[in-house]
Amino acid sequence: MNALKVKVCGMRNPDNIREIAALAPDYMGFIFYEGSPRYVGKSFFIPEELPATVKRVGVFVNESTQTILSLASLNRLQAVQLHGNEPVDQCDAIRSAGLEVIKAFAVDDHFTFSDLKPYESSVDYFLFDTRGKFYGGNGLPFNWSILQRYDQQVPFFLSGGLSTKNLEEVFRLTTMNLYALDINSGVEVSPGMKDVHQVDQLIHRTRKGFSTNL
Repeated sequence: MNALKVKVCGMRNPDNIREIAALAPDYMGFIFYEGSPRYVGKSFFIPEELPATVKRVGVFVNESTQTILSLASLNRLQAVQLHGNEPVDQCDAIRSAGLEVIKAFAVDDHFTFSDLKPYESSVDYFLFDTRGKFYGGNGLPFNWSILQRYDQQVPFFLSGGLSTKNLEEVFRLTTMNLYALDINSGVEVSPGMKDVHQVDQLIHRTRKGFSTNL
């Protein structure tokens, strides 16, 4: 039985990073895309005391492989989340460098899951987010029943407007290869600043209320 993982994304404030890290999420995401309101900035550094048990994820959008690997080395990232139109060969190159690869796809009612097939052997996880104005952080869930069309071959992160308010609906997805929840705007007080109490509640309830044997 595997417990559902939790990733807290869009982190950039050092004190807030330390507060959230104390809640022991499985992953913490840092956005290196300048077009995001949660962009970490050019002088950002991850606090040294971030526990090794929290995996560091760099989020990139249509960035060069060289830049991604350089920032991954500088920030000691363990995983890379590709949130743009990155091709399969780029996923292969990043994965060959020893990093976990999470390939994100924007989902709506017309999403074609067959588009995932070429990526299946080149990524560790998919991430399904709500198609919207921005590449991520739109703050709205998509129609999760669409995931019934997915063949469940690659475990996935679920993203898009997740909060304590819709966790019960998440817990109904027990027949799917759901690996982790990706939380961001649904637990914020402002872009990049997470509500510690809300995150604490979400992590506690997730670990208590969901397990899967997929």
